[in-house]
This record gives sequence, C-alpha cells and structure tokens, in this order.
Amino acid sequence: MPIHGLPPSERPIKPVHFDIEQVIRPNILALHPYRCARDDYKEGILLDANENALGHSIANKASQNNGDSYDSTLDMDLHRYPDPSHDPIKERIAALRSLPSVDHVFLGVGSDEVIDLLMRVCVSPGKEKILITPPTYGMYSVCAQVNDVGVVKCPLELTGQVGEGGTKGRFSLRVEEVKKAIDVDASIKLVFLCSPGNPTGTKISLESIKAILDYEKFKGIVVVDEAYIDFAGEGSSAVELVKDYANICVLQTLSKSFGLAAIRLGIAIAQPPLIQVLTNTKAPYNISTPTAHLALSALSPSSLANMQSKIETLIASRVALLKSLSNIAHLGLGSWIGSNDANFVVIPVLSKDGSRPDNVRAQKVYKALAEENGVVVRFRGNEPGCEGCLRITIGSEEENATVVQKLELVLNQF
Repeated sequence: MPIHGLPPSERPIKPVHFDIEQVIRPNILALHPYRCARDDYKEGILLDANENALGHSIANKASQNNGDSYDSTLDMDLHRYPDPSHDPIKERIAALRSLPSVDHVFLGVGSDEVIDLLMRVCVSPGKEKILITPPTYGMYSVCAQVNDVGVVKCPLELTGQVGEGGTKGRFSLRVEEVKKAIDVDASIKLVFLCSPGNPTGTKISLESIKAILDYEKFKGIVVVDEAYIDFAGEGSSAVELVKDYANICVLQTLSKSFGLAAIRLGIAIAQPPLIQVLTNTKAPYNISTPTAHLALSALSPSSLANMQSKIETLIASRVALLKSLSNIAHLGLGSWIGSNDANFVVIPVLSKDGSRPDNVRAQKVYKALAEENGVVVRFRGNEPGCEGCLRITIGSEEENATVVQKLELVLNQF
C-alpha cells in the first residue's frame, strides 16, 4: 500500500532488506491526511482557514500598564525549558470563562493535541469508537484513524432548501439518532460535537448537549469543540455545564477570536479528574515560552477589550458580506446555509439554471478564484449537506469587497 504524500521514487533505497511499509501500522498506511486549501494556495487574499482577518488583539507595549507587555522573543529565557504548568495563563482563562479554579483548565498545542490526547486516554485502539456528526471538523476522523479507533457517523439534519431564493438551509443535532447509535454500539466512548460547527457555522443548543450528557446508556464523554464560540453570542457556551457534569469536556482555542492561530494554543475545560489525566499523559513542556508569553498578554484586560471590539467588527462584516453576496445571487448563488454563528459563511454555488447545488461548477469557481484572481476560499462540496458549497472566512472590509467583486467576475465565466 503506497504511503500518501511520499512518491515511490523518493523512498530510501538502502538497505535493500528494509521496507518501511512493513514497519508502519496498516491504519497509518491507509491514512488520508487532513488537507486544507493552503496546501494548494498560499498567496493572495486568504479567506479559507477561518483565521481572524483583523489580526491579534494584544495591546501594544505603550498601552499596557500592568506588566503584561510582550517583549522581543530573544529577550526570553530561551535556554530554559518552559513552565510545565503555566498557571498564570490558566488563571486568566478561568477568570474569563467563570471557572472555579485552574484545576479545570488544560493547555495543549492547539485543540488538535487535546483531541488526540482524549482519544488516546479514553478509546482502546481496535476495539472502541468515537461518534461524530458530519458535516464536521475533519481532524476527528484523522485522529481516529491514526489511533486505530472506529468512527460512528450520525449526520446533522439539514432542513430547508438551498436553491436561489429558497429557504436557507439549517443544520441541527439529531439527539434521538445519537441515542440510537449509542444503544446499538456500547463501544462508543467519545461523542464529538462541534459548536458552532465547522463548516456549518451553527451552534448546538445546551438542551441538546444536556440530553446526551444525561443519557444513562452513554458511559463516555461528550466533547464540545467551541473554536468559534466567541462569535456566537452570550449564553452559547457549554462551559457553564462543566460545573454540573463530569462527563463533558469543552475545547476552546486562541486561534480564532483571539487572532493567534500561529501560536497554536488550545484549551480543554472539564472537571479536575479528567484535566489531571490529560496533564499526566501530555508531552513534557508542551507549551513553548514564546507561545505562553503571547497567550498571557492576549488574556490581559486591555487585550480582551481589543478582542471584543474586533469580534463586533467581524460580526457586522458578516452581515454586510451576506448582503453583498445576495446582490449577485442571480449569477448562481444559493441562500447561505447554517446559522452564521462563526467568522465565516457557507454559500452554495448553483447550476447555471439555478435549480440545484453544483459541485462541478463550484470547484471551477474555487480554482479560478485562487489561481486567476488571488482569492483563496474553501471548497466544502464533498461534505454531507454542503453540495456545491464554498466556505468564505469573514475578512477585512477591503477583503470582503474584493471577494464579492472577484466572485461576480468568475460566476460570469462559468
């Protein structure tokens, strides 16, 4: 079985008795790695990865008066291993999310490290499974395959039409179907819920989450991935359930609303026993000193105020972008799908006659935008319920105007 991403001509030829494919686990040989638009397109207006297009919110040195200013990386004690616990960061996260103590907070190298750790500590390889609700974040399945863990899929329900002028499509969690899947398969140990969802942009109600937490036949943990939660409004976060439920783990990140995707800092929020297990099994010194320094600054009062201001700007820009896109709907764009609770929108590209979502046309539009017009968005048409869809990250005012202009141009070509 060929190794994905490694051409045969580039494989080592010595010693002749060695064959790497005989060493690597079969599930890894079969792995299709996580791919993103940035694998193919790295330049131009980048509206593909749901980064915060307005940048980070760390207050500059002159405006800080509480000792939280960030200095040059070279001024840090880079010859020393970093703090293994980073309690000052955890204290600020606990205060921000109204948690009782730092014992409820775990820090990882992005949320992806936490996802992987949860599978490794909770799910037995080759025997047990996770449950996901497509369309959803692709790394759940990738991590499951790396860890030789089975995947049960319970797709979200899509209601409404996505044709031009039709009712906007809405996604929702099918709680009873999740329960049925648990009834059928007792080996399910983790249920992953993305809220707000990627690519759905839809938050899951706390009532739906509680229904699974309270389901007596489910003996595992509900993992609520809240990467986009700060764009969803007050009262949306499942963090408030942590104080009452030992079987929930909420994931958050500094990559989206905080505008710090480059520093790779993920957060797990749960009851102390699970946090302790994650702490016991993580790699030593997993959070670097530069990452920690920037994270602490980003969590200062002045930086949080800047962040909130940018969130409000992006939410207003989201509304304006949707209005601008509706003005070119006659060229073959459907009504947006999802609930727009994140920093992106999902728009179906329709066939020329406007009768149905069209994956072929959508891919042509996606490639023409990137290769001929310098605008990179994300094609999501292969996801359940997202046929023909492009996901567009909310950019700056100028970037949003450009993406609409270029999209109008390209739609006229195909």
